[in-house]
Amino acid sequence: MVVRAGREFLAIPGPTTMPDEVLQAMHRPALDIYSNEMVQLTDGLLGDLKRLFRTIGQTYIYIANGHGAWEATLSNTLSRGDKILVLESGRFAIGWGEAAAAMGATVEVLKGDIRRAVRPAEVEARLRQDTQGEIKAVLVVQVDTASGVVNDIPAIGRAIKAAGHDALFMVDTVASLGCMPFEMDAWGVDVAMSGSQKGLMTPPGLAFVAANDRARERHRHAGLRTPYWDWTAREGLEHYHKYAGTAPVHLLFALRKALDLLFAEGLEASFTRHRLLARAVRSAVEAWAQGDVLEFNILNAAERSDTVSTVRVSTGYDPVALQAYCKGKCGVVLGTGIGDLSGKAFRIAHMGHVNAPMILGTLGVVEMALRALRIPHGEGGTAAAIRSLADAVSA
Repeated sequence: MVVRAGREFLAIPGPTTMPDEVLQAMHRPALDIYSNEMVQLTDGLLGDLKRLFRTIGQTYIYIANGHGAWEATLSNTLSRGDKILVLESGRFAIGWGEAAAAMGATVEVLKGDIRRAVRPAEVEARLRQDTQGEIKAVLVVQVDTASGVVNDIPAIGRAIKAAGHDALFMVDTVASLGCMPFEMDAWGVDVAMSGSQKGLMTPPGLAFVAANDRARERHRHAGLRTPYWDWTAREGLEHYHKYAGTAPVHLLFALRKALDLLFAEGLEASFTRHRLLARAVRSAVEAWAQGDVLEFNILNAAERSDTVSTVRVSTGYDPVALQAYCKGKCGVVLGTGIGDLSGKAFRIAHMGHVNAPMILGTLGVVEMALRALRIPHGEGGTAAAIRSLADAVSA
């Protein structure tokens, strides 16, 4: 017996659910890629990316996913043998560092913990030890979707400045841009990157990079530059140079509509919506955790992200069975545990095109699965989420 029908709901941290308006925006004829309309579309998107990253720096659009954007940031700023410092707080900064190592950089990992955020004081201490200036870049994610952590980017930026170090500060905002505050220039970030498929509500396939003047100066001497990723080549006079060839026209139509929706809502309103929905999810998990089987992966409540919650499941109970029940019986797809949390956790995404009924429906299905599978849990998780939202959203 199942109670699923119709559209499957994605509660995974990317790709996220796309608004119907975004899907419809792609259902149109192709555009003349040499037309003024194409130029205006690109220029508008590049300008709006500056609004999202909060920078006066240069922005770039790539036909790629987040891994491509990683490569774009690295190849444009580093040379073979350059040393980088990767700040560990989950799976994804480590992955960025692995990409750098494969490209020929020397990688040092500032050891962290999958259960906590990066400690800015530890960053400052390590950079103060680097008296010869060997470290050329510091890499960190704002939100790690494996661990569910949010890192304090402005505090890390202040730590780098306090150390008096010249390393470029590079931040992955794939799981946060458009959902949580990000202030590239104000926070001292030199290079930021993101992707289309999470908070920006657009199909996978577009990646974005923003670079300030300091990063672009470093780019002039970078030895890892290659034709496709190269910033200088993408600043060529001919419009097609911005895409290193044919533009991804229909993905750009989708992105244009998604950004229109986001700006119509207002960035501050989006940040508030994500914060309140995340709080509701956390209220539910806190209630379920009273059964001593479920717990947050991130121990400090202040370090839990507003876009994804990672929930650990004690040994003896199977999160994969929980996910299978939610999907097979109810049509709700939860995120799996990845990396060190594979088979030990599940993830609930609350980012992008998401609202109260979507979150409450997801939480109701999870609670239903916990009961059906006889996984011990505290009662009233969904009710706690309802109270959280009712208390926060005034009449």
